[in-house]
Amino acid sequence: MLAPVAHPAAVDPAGGTGRQAAGGHCMACSLPAECLGPRASALEFAAMHDALLVAETALLDRHRPLTRDEVMAVAGVPLEQLPDVIALAHRVRLAYCGTEVELESLLNAKSGACPEDCAFCSQSARYSTDVDVYPLLQLDDVLEAARATRAAGATQFCIVVAVRGPSERMLGRVIEAVDVVQRETGLEVACSLGLLTKEQATRLSAAGVKRYNHNLEAPRALFPSIVSTHTYDDRVQTARLATDAGMELCCGGILGMGETLEQRVDFAFELAELEPCEVPINFLTPTGTPLGDQRMITPREALQAIALFRLVLPSAWLRLAGGREFVLGELQAMGLLAGANALIVGNYLTSTGRPPEEDHALLEALGMPVADGPGEGRFVVDSHGAHARPARPVRVGIPMRGE
Repeated sequence: MLAPVAHPAAVDPAGGTGRQAAGGHCMACSLPAECLGPRASALEFAAMHDALLVAETALLDRHRPLTRDEVMAVAGVPLEQLPDVIALAHRVRLAYCGTEVELESLLNAKSGACPEDCAFCSQSARYSTDVDVYPLLQLDDVLEAARATRAAGATQFCIVVAVRGPSERMLGRVIEAVDVVQRETGLEVACSLGLLTKEQATRLSAAGVKRYNHNLEAPRALFPSIVSTHTYDDRVQTARLATDAGMELCCGGILGMGETLEQRVDFAFELAELEPCEVPINFLTPTGTPLGDQRMITPREALQAIALFRLVLPSAWLRLAGGREFVLGELQAMGLLAGANALIVGNYLTSTGRPPEEDHALLEALGMPVADGPGEGRFVVDSHGAHARPARPVRVGIPMRGE
């Protein structure tokens, strides 16, 4: 059961809630509950405690998913008490996924000149940005990247292409690359090729593609203001086609595009309906796109969102991806204590990350081991070359159901 409330400073990477409040007093400082926030009234304190207690009981004692109302109650906890939400999300992450953190890198096999008008994307041909533009890499380039991935210890290689959907010629070249990579390196292969037809999904699965990466990008309610050249349901359909064809699904999105807190919660539930094994969480970092003037999400808002996603998706890999350096800044460690258990290291598809050595040092300081051993890994190639990641451990799951 929930120890009444964790002290703001009591977030322990090993999973404990640290110093706890009891009888309305903080065990860390022996002060009344007001130490948890100057504006926390007795009623607010009680409501916060009740919301966290209900969530903990459901996820950790009864192993059932939360309803939307239950998650919204946790979302209503004031940001001044965010450490309490973070502590619960971290305990859920440890219970369902363990202590390991999975690392991956990306290979952008074709960059820029995309015909879609996604308002967040610098690879769209409709916007003037400084993103590199190059055609689909040659087979020798892809194989070289795959060999580098294998040498780096990864077990899966991911081919990413910036297109609406693959043409017959492109699909044929990707399938050829899948065959060569598997034969020459033994790596599992994942792909991200945009919107698919049923026949294309079937062919990719038959070719041995392990996982398909296809983000919903934004909540359903916000999506029409972000993209007009295809629909939200187009993306959902491709995600379902991928899983129906036998591939695993990697599906997430971007936060900070003008969505409300309620829409963020809805987004987490919309993703959960698709049962993805991996959920990338990106943060908008405006460049030369129509969202260039959008207010950047604050670090506390980002941490709150990560924690809420973990409560809705307890057994998924939550991967901090593009924009984490800019949005979280010095609080990136808190992202891993707020429920995230995976990182993209190095550079992203359209933006520069930080040196992987810094992330390894961060994980060592937190006492969080890098996931390794048999399982899935991924790789993506960008204009700077090829990069890799380790694999994923076994996790505990719960059946997902509607509210």
